[in-house]
Amino acid sequence: HCQAVRAVCRREIDCDRGNGYSWKITLLRNYWKSKVKQEWLSGKYSNIPSQHSLPEKSMYPMDVDTWGEILEAELER
Repeated sequence: HCQAVRAVCRREIDCDRGNGYSWKITLLRNYWKSKVKQEWLSGKYSNIPSQHSLPEKSMYPMDVDTWGEILEAELER
């Protein structure tokens, strides 16, 4: 699970590990974020008509760099 989460959230995982968090805590801190981020990066929400059409679980607190990655992926589509 840790490697799968790291594939999506490399920066976040490396930062947590660098700050001394165990793999267990790192996984708990980043698991749902990686799921939501992967859905955004894959284009699952690319053609929604409005923010009201987003499923409840489509949002997660993410930093500006993460949203930048998502925006770059959208611009490349």
